[in-house]
Amino acid sequence: MATTQRVVVTGASGKLGQFVVEHLVDSGYHVVSTDRVAPPPGSPGDFTVADLTDLGQVIELLSGVDEGRAADAVVHLSAIPAPGLATNAATFRNNVPSTYNVLRAAQVVGIRNVVTASSETVLGLPFDVPPPYLPVDEEYDVLPQSTYSLGKSLEEEMAKHFTRWDPELKVVALRFSNVMRPEDYAGFPSWQDDAQARRWNLWGYIDGRDGAQAVRRALEAELTGFEAFVIANEDTVMRRSSADLAAEVFPDVPLKRPLVGRETLLSIDKARRLLNYAPTHTWLDHI
Repeated sequence: MATTQRVVVTGASGKLGQFVVEHLVDSGYHVVSTDRVAPPPGSPGDFTVADLTDLGQVIELLSGVDEGRAADAVVHLSAIPAPGLATNAATFRNNVPSTYNVLRAAQVVGIRNVVTASSETVLGLPFDVPPPYLPVDEEYDVLPQSTYSLGKSLEEEMAKHFTRWDPELKVVALRFSNVMRPEDYAGFPSWQDDAQARRWNLWGYIDGRDGAQAVRRALEAELTGFEAFVIANEDTVMRRSSADLAAEVFPDVPLKRPLVGRETLLSIDKARRLLNYAPTHTWLDHI
C-alpha cells in the first residue's frame, strides 16, 4: 500500500538491514538507507554513507540529506552485531553512542516514531545461568552477560527516558533472535543430534523476512512510550518438541505454561498481541 512516509534505515547493508529495506520499499515506504559501507548493487532505496558516532551527521541524515525533506521515522539497526566481533571497548564505543545519537537526533528533528534493534542477549544469553522460567519473555529484568548485551540494555534504558521526556514519542526496541537467511537453513540438520548445540539461545532464530515484517509492524503500531518485544520465529531450530528439549537441558527451570509442539521458547506472545506480528516462515520449508 502506498505511503508518503519517509523512513531512515541505519545498518542497511547488514544481514537484517537488507531484508528491512527491501520489505519497506515493497510496502510503499520512501526509504533512505545508511551504513558505513554501501549495500549490494541494485539494492532498493536511496543510500548515503554516514558515521552514526557523529551526532552532526545523524542530525543531517534525519533532517534531510541533499536538501531532502526530514524523515517521518527512523529504524536503527546499525551496530557491531554480536559479542566477540570486536574488542569489548570498541563494541561499546560504537554501539551505545550511536544509539544515543539516533535518539537525540530524532528529538532535535521532531521525529516521534523510532524502531531500534535490541537483542535476545538481554534475556540472559548464553544461558550458562538458566533462565528464570520458560518460555522467556519481556516480563523479567534484563540480564546482560556480555559487554555487547550490556550496551543493548543501556540503549533500552536510554530509550525509556527519551520517551519519559516526550510523552508523544514512541520507541520500540525489537529483541531480535539469531537472524537467518534462507540459505542458512542448510546447516540446521547438523544440530539435530545434540540438544546442547543451540541451548545458548533456547534454539531460537528469526528469518530475516519475518524480522523485516516485525519492523514494519512496529513502525505502524499506534503506541506511545517505550516498549520492548522479543522477535523470533514461532518454531525452534530443532525437530524435537520444545517440551522434550526443555526437560533434557533445563530440567529445573519452571514452565510458565505447557509447551505445545515445536513452539519457540523465546515468547513472541507480546509481539503478536501489540504489534499483530505473525511470522510466516519456517526453516522446515527449506529442507
